[in-house]
Amino acid sequence: MARTHAAVTAATDRRTTACAVAGVAAGLLLAVVWSARLVDGLGVDAADSLLGRDSLKDDIPGAGAGAVFAFVVGLAGTFTACNVAAFGAFAPMAGTGDTRGGRLAVALRPLARVTASAVAVAAAYGGICAAIGPDVPQLSQATGDGGIPPRALQALIVFTVIGLVMVWLGFSALGVTPDPLARRAHDPERLRLLLIGALIGGFVIGRPYPLFRKAFAYAADTHNALYGALLFALIALGNVLIVAVLFLALTLTGHGRVPHWLNATPTRAARFTGTALLLFGTFTVVYWGIRLPARYDWWWFPTMPWNGS
Repeated sequence: MARTHAAVTAATDRRTTACAVAGVAAGLLLAVVWSARLVDGLGVDAADSLLGRDSLKDDIPGAGAGAVFAFVVGLAGTFTACNVAAFGAFAPMAGTGDTRGGRLAVALRPLARVTASAVAVAAAYGGICAAIGPDVPQLSQATGDGGIPPRALQALIVFTVIGLVMVWLGFSALGVTPDPLARRAHDPERLRLLLIGALIGGFVIGRPYPLFRKAFAYAADTHNALYGALLFALIALGNVLIVAVLFLALTLTGHGRVPHWLNATPTRAARFTGTALLLFGTFTVVYWGIRLPARYDWWWFPTMPWNGS
């Protein structure tokens, strides 16, 4: 019996190590091949289609149009690394009840926590941006120390921190490192979901995406903190919407087969979650913390012909 237990433990450790290595390696590769020009261009095209006009060049005609624009900007920027990693983190928490209504009730809890946290962080930043006005770093055209613009430096700092937190969550989910949340909270899963939501909301703080900058500029020009908070809350809601729909579809279709499969063993869901967080956390750290400074000749980083940026 002892030998059987030892063999199972060794096999589990090998699978955990393989997941950790695969997640980090895939994140590194993704950071090398990722083309921001292509992805951002697709986002702009999507916004143009949804708005029925040139989303970058045409003026925003009023407060109502500004709210619609903010939500569309969020939708157009849906498939950021943090959103996809968040899906990987709470997909195992999809409902596994016997009825569709039961599965839906279970699934809505983690979704509501992630969404509420993302909206709260984004709204707080939007209110601050609008109160400060056009002097926020994301609207600066200046060149700072080391030749890097303030908006790029802000993105470097914010996304590197976000990526490191995702990596930490990934290693914790795999059991490679201790989970501090388990020692500091009565309900660590709830706290983990709130933290993931905060990371999604944090993406509006850093990303130097053209449509985001236009939304920032519009909010800043109003000098209305409440309106700025509303606009950024709508951006966060747009960011989460498609991922939420996919999550609920995963829960409600096929009698919940995918959630049942993920939760069939105690370690399967943890490996799925940990690998997703390590992949996209590594990508975020490497892309923003290493590849971005290389554009300003801080050091060398490999580039592909299609990278563009």
